[in-house]
Order: sequence, then C-alpha cells, then structure tokens
Amino acid sequence: MDEQDPLRKFKEEFHTQEGTIYMDGNSLGLMSKRAESKLLSLMDSWKVHGIDGWTEGEHPWFTLAEEMSSRIAPLVGAQENEVMVTGSITSNIHQMLSTLFQPTEGRSVILVDELNFPSDIYAVESHIRLRGLDPSAAMRKIGSSDGYTLASEDILEQLTEDVAIVLLPSVLYRSGQLLPIREITAAAHDKGILVGFDLAHSIGAMPHSLHEDGVDFAVWCHYKYMNSGPGGTGGLYIHERHHDLLPGNAGWFGSDKTKQFDMDHEFSKAAGAGAYQIGTPNIFSMAPLLGSIEIFEEADIFRVREKSLLLTELLRKGLAEGVPELMDVTPQADAERGGHIALAHPEAARICKALKDQGVVPDFRAPNMIRLAPVALYTSFSDVEQTVEILQTIMAEELYKNYSNKRNVVA
Repeated sequence: MDEQDPLRKFKEEFHTQEGTIYMDGNSLGLMSKRAESKLLSLMDSWKVHGIDGWTEGEHPWFTLAEEMSSRIAPLVGAQENEVMVTGSITSNIHQMLSTLFQPTEGRSVILVDELNFPSDIYAVESHIRLRGLDPSAAMRKIGSSDGYTLASEDILEQLTEDVAIVLLPSVLYRSGQLLPIREITAAAHDKGILVGFDLAHSIGAMPHSLHEDGVDFAVWCHYKYMNSGPGGTGGLYIHERHHDLLPGNAGWFGSDKTKQFDMDHEFSKAAGAGAYQIGTPNIFSMAPLLGSIEIFEEADIFRVREKSLLLTELLRKGLAEGVPELMDVTPQADAERGGHIALAHPEAARICKALKDQGVVPDFRAPNMIRLAPVALYTSFSDVEQTVEILQTIMAEELYKNYSNKRNVVA
C-alpha cells in the first residue's frame, strides 16, 4: 500500500522525529518545511521592508488574508468571496452569531448538541445572554443515545419552528462521527432555520461543498489537518446571500480595501466575507498557512480523503483483531466518519502515556477516550501497522499500569 500511495512523497515535506509515529494530527498537525520557510520569509519581509511590508514584498501583508482566502475556498467548496482567513474558531463564532442571530418572540432558540466542544457552547450562551435571554430556555442541546454519536433522526426532530440557528460540528471531536451536512441544512432551511458548522475536525481531511449545500456559515481552525501551527489564524465562511449584513462586530479590517486608510468614521463595508474581519491580521500566525496551502494544492483534497479512509480502515481492522478490548466508537461507514478513530477504555489516560513512551503520539480526551489520527500527508500504512503492534504489546503486557490514569495538564 505504501508503494502504491500517490501521496507518499509528501511525508518528506514534514518535520518528523525519528522513531516516533505521530497520530495526533487531529489536535495539532506537524510542521511542514514549506510552512517553516513561509514564516521565515514573512519575518524577512519585516526585516527588509519595515512598515513597507504592508504593501511590498512577495506577499504584501495588507492583502495577505484575501490572498490565502481565495486559495482556501476550494477546500471548503465555497466561492472566493465567501471565505476569510481570520480570527479563531471562537472569535469567528462570536462574529457569525452577532451578525446572524436575530431572535424574535417566536424564534429565539439556538440548537447545539451535548457532545460539542465546550468553547462553542460558551460562545452560544454568551450571545443568548447578551440579548437578554435565558440560556436554559434559548439554548437547546440535541441528546446522544450512546454518549459518542448523534442520530440523524434526533437532529432533525429538534428542528422546530422556534429555532433560529443550529450550530453543529461537521465531525464530532470525540468520536470522529461525520454529520450529514447537506441533509441537515436542507431540513433546517425548510423550517426557516439558519445553519452553521464548526469544521475543526474536517477541514484538510476531506473535501466540502458548503456553497452547493447551502450552508449559511462555517468556522474552523487551520492548525489540525491543515498544519498551520499552534494557535494559527482560523477561517470563516458566510454564504453570499448574507453579504448584505453589517458585521455584528465591526473593525477596520472589515472595510472596503480601497477606503480603509481614508480614516473615515463611517464604516465602508467590504463586499464579501472580508467584511467580517475585525482587527489587524496576525501576520506571523498566518504565514505558515501559505506553505500548507501549497501542499494541499499539489496533493488534491480528494486524494487526501481517499488515503485517509484507507488509513483509518486499516487501523480499525488491526485494532479489532489485535486489541478488541479497546472499544471503537467511530461510525463504520466511510460517509459517516472523519479522519480519526476514537477508542474508549477506562484506562485511556494510562494507555496514551504508554503509547508515547513506546514512540506513538496519540491524543487523550477525558474521561476515557483515545484518539488516533493517521494523517494522509505524513502517515504511512506501515506507521499504522506498527501502531497496532505497539498497542497490542501495551495491552497484552499491561504496560499501561506503570502510569497514572490522569491527564498531564495541571489545573
């Protein structure tokens, strides 16, 4: 499989540690040599040009976000004017909700799910409070019957007439379940509900078709499968049908570029998604993404998805045969899973520590979840096979008992 892999050359593009198999790209992707080069290049532009770096050099800072946004758009299936590289997931949720959440007496609920990442929930609660509403009434959570996944019928059942917006993850961060974006969006629109998705665990792992699917808005980070570095600048998408709306949180970088430096106190809104930028871009946090984009343009996101599915299929087959005591909670069907496999076990924290000491970098999620993400650009099929063999040894010899069953993050 490695010999026939059309993406095998890209592993050489990344800084990998000898003797280590990195299976945590769904939390933080590895640094590519091109990302490193672009960061150094942008630092040099500051060194050489000083303030003139805003308008001079290979990548002028003033239009850097727009340059990258037009190249990110194909990865999420959007038009160029619908995407903006800016902010973070949470700040972009705040921007989208401040712009689009317009509660009325009969339609004031924001629908979320009980398995979502906490920051998304905090953002939703804050907007409900800002409008004088009670989160216990105006934020509704879709329940999970198994604690790992969401049933489509449960989602659709909650799309009631009092819901204004539904905000869901494209891929659930714990179980790796991929939700049916098009189906949910169509059903919500039939009820007059706006739909947003958090693409944190899908962008860079699979293609999207946000515009064609009619999704109203989406947010994401670039530091997982997109490999842009820790805390790297995120992104947002807002369908062109909403581009007439003033940003709920306005700032000078949301201005029409031709008028931004007029310093007029009257806001001249940019025509597309650029209007939903707020402050001055963080140039060095954006720079590595330039190198990452180049790699994705060469690799092709459809080939990335094809290999990702093969990698996760090989991984889960090996796990089922070799370590059946680890419960695989990721949906089986290709169309229902993202780029990682989630395993539940009461000794998960211990097992993750043992894996690290044996040369495999996994991801632990409290209280009992091991996540393994074989990333198509830098994980080989041999890496997957070795990971399974190491896990077999850890479980058979109970090596995990040499560690505490607590995460290493100090409160």
